[in-house]
Amino acid sequence: MSPESREPDEIHEWISFEHADETWLFDVTFLTSAWACIWDQGCLGVREHPTPADEQGCCSFGAHFADDADIDTVITAAARLSPAQWQHHRPVDTTLVADGADTTTVLVDDACVFLNRPDHPGGAGCALHRGALEAGESPLAWKPEVCWQLPLRLEHHEDENGRSVSTLRQWRRHDWGDGGEAFHWWCTEDTRAFVADTPVYERLGEEIASLIGAERHARLVAHLRGREVAEVAVAHPVVRRPSS
Repeated sequence: MSPESREPDEIHEWISFEHADETWLFDVTFLTSAWACIWDQGCLGVREHPTPADEQGCCSFGAHFADDADIDTVITAAARLSPAQWQHHRPVDTTLVADGADTTTVLVDDACVFLNRPDHPGGAGCALHRGALEAGESPLAWKPEVCWQLPLRLEHHEDENGRSVSTLRQWRRHDWGDGGEAFHWWCTEDTRAFVADTPVYERLGEEIASLIGAERHARLVAHLRGREVAEVAVAHPVVRRPSS
């Protein structure tokens, strides 16, 4: 298997800490990795075959909304977009479709209605993302939650004693259910996306803080940065710890 197609090491290291009567668990291997979104830089997309020229990334199947607040965020943001910013500009009430309890963005030519294609005069990419940046605002305040959270996945459950346990990790193919197996490619499972010169926890700091809260984020970052200087290797077999 070539380096370009080899999956990253499946053995992951985890850390946890207690905070406000909750347990928080973090995938350190991914958070300290060199993963980066490579949309328009060789991303193969998630269709049944490679489609890098389409520049659709993971936008081919539209966005699934978390709740009504998530929907309201996108409707409000979409109303602020101009035709120059949004290739498929239309009334905002025609951008969503409900299928039972599930609401998603409408598809146009087999991709999300908010995805500007490479032939758009203003350039390809998410119209909501572009609109936010041009308004001097965070894309997190404009985009569907699933879109700005990827490739991070936060899960909550209760243990056998009723204690809340929250886990922050990478989003894997199997998290999409049976549909994920139809993806030709998924970025967190291929080394070609692990190309950044800074770790995930630094590059996606705003996203992580929004997911877990500022106080927990600060504690996580302090620990991860401390790990980088916790040990200084000297001549084998001695390890010297730096003085405080």
